[in-house]
Amino acid sequence: MSRRESYSDTFTGKADEGIRAILEGGDHEDGTRKLRKILLNVINNELTPRQKEIIVLYYFKKTDIVTIGRQLGVTPQAVSAAMKRARLKMYRIMKYYVS
Repeated sequence: MSRRESYSDTFTGKADEGIRAILEGGDHEDGTRKLRKILLNVINNELTPRQKEIIVLYYFKKTDIVTIGRQLGVTPQAVSAAMKRARLKMYRIMKYYVS
């Protein structure tokens, strides 16, 4: 008997909300603008090419995890794992700049 795994198409939680707020926030706040600039620099310069591709597809192009997996030829679980590593790296670097 095969075991069926349930899988979520989206990330949730404070980390995801924080990233979305920075990326989607308006430019009316100077602090938000600075955070967005730092976050974009982290995405462009600190992530692996695969992590960057996944982050861009998920946050900027609003592609769900299953579709990203199909496009990249990997499982949704692999996409999720890469995204978790990328978010952790982004968090650690952002924490340095914000502290």
